[in-house]
Amino acid sequence: MMDEKVLKWITPFVVVMTAAVCIGLLFFPKLHEYSVLAAEKRLLREQAYAQSDHASFEQDPEEIVEQTDGGRDSQLKIELPDGITLSDLTIENHYLTRDVFIRIPQAPDDYFSRYRVQGSCDHISAISYYQEKEDGVIILGLDRVFELEEDYQSGNLYLNFLDPHEVYDKIVVIDAGHGGRASGAAKIGISEKDINLAIVLELKGILDENTENIGVYYTRTDDSNPTLDQRVQLANAVQADLFLSVHNNSTATGKFSGISGTEVLFDEADDSELSSRRLAQICLDEVTDALGSSKRGLLEGDNIYIIRTSEVPVALIEVGFMTNRKELDALTSPEYQKQAAEGIYAAILRAFEEGY
Repeated sequence: MMDEKVLKWITPFVVVMTAAVCIGLLFFPKLHEYSVLAAEKRLLREQAYAQSDHASFEQDPEEIVEQTDGGRDSQLKIELPDGITLSDLTIENHYLTRDVFIRIPQAPDDYFSRYRVQGSCDHISAISYYQEKEDGVIILGLDRVFELEEDYQSGNLYLNFLDPHEVYDKIVVIDAGHGGRASGAAKIGISEKDINLAIVLELKGILDENTENIGVYYTRTDDSNPTLDQRVQLANAVQADLFLSVHNNSTATGKFSGISGTEVLFDEADDSELSSRRLAQICLDEVTDALGSSKRGLLEGDNIYIIRTSEVPVALIEVGFMTNRKELDALTSPEYQKQAAEGIYAAILRAFEEGY
């Protein structure tokens, strides 16, 4: 009898706990994304504070921003010190961490008690301020990626926060794989990270000359190493039409061999009409045509974090094998790197022509 009573109490408890765990698992990826992003934003601000003369704590926007009834829902008006105009300011929009840095010359350490900030803080999750030498720096932490429209009127800076799709017809995110201490594949003193970046910078030069209204976001344009979360969440946050990651290959042993050619990885779970697989095929066709490299084919890439967590069409391009001596010589050539970039550019244009 005692066992039956115990079972009557335990069974509903187990059912409730099982349901709670299942629901928690459904939300875990988003919770992980938010927690990682928050930690990265906090680290960036702490680094800025550490380099400053007088650090201030992060503050709730509701305590600083005076809400206004009229005007745009996503506009901020910041009063500036006398004599300071838009040309005196340095405004940096850090897309990866979703922070905007506004550097104001000769600004006081008690800026928010002396100058008014008005508008909407619906998209501002935090406001920080610190002084560096004679400049004051305002950091606006945003809840998503925005393009900024800047204006100056009567001693005030006006910032409009625009959805990227309001600004651009199409959006591409380009990722140069690895970076920083993460060298990727390495042979005879040559690091994959450097080849990846060189190709992306060539691609950037081509895209900068493009006259179509294409918005391009880069995960890195220097020897930095954004986290995998930062890379893929940039693509997700801007709802990119295409997400392309540039890499180079190596044999499993890392030894020189006769294996060469181009491979492209895709998201096997994406079964949409304009799928990751179709994008990968376009990239494979165009890159091999541009380089004259052998077409090794497509590979399922769901074991790769940025592929399986991408919410937009994604392709990871392995341009060539660093473990093939002839191909390694080519990959280190600026001319070959430019050809690879031209192939990726052709793939972008073709993908858009096909409806991406």
